[in-house]
Amino acid sequence: MRQLIFLFIGILFGITMYKSEAASWFRIYEMFQFKSFHMYGIIGSALVLGVLMIQLIKRNKIKSAFGETISIPDKEKSFYRYAYGGILFGLGWALAGACPGPMFTLLGAGFYSILVVIFFAVLGTWVYGRIASKLPH
Repeated sequence: MRQLIFLFIGILFGITMYKSEAASWFRIYEMFQFKSFHMYGIIGSALVLGVLMIQLIKRNKIKSAFGETISIPDKEKSFYRYAYGGILFGLGWALAGACPGPMFTLLGAGFYSILVVIFFAVLGTWVYGRIASKLPH
């Protein structure tokens, strides 16, 4: 049953990404050239909503839809760790023209060339998993 709920939420997320043009390469290109506020508005509203929801969950000890306690541990404070990660993420996003969320939306929309990006995203995740213990965290 959970898998069906997650599948439905994923499909709804994909439709939202596609209809809002957040999966559009042209919108992403405009964002990186600072020509349009569209993507910054989507990302900014997601950031604000995410912060508010996390605070609401933490302060009111809200449980999941399945009755489980939601535990969100505090993150380690580190500037360089997040700066380097953000730079790498941004470079990959700019080169590929898609971040992880819209990649699968683009595949569902019939843009099969995104399979190359998905393959290398999975490969990069696998490589990170193999060398994570050797990296300075």
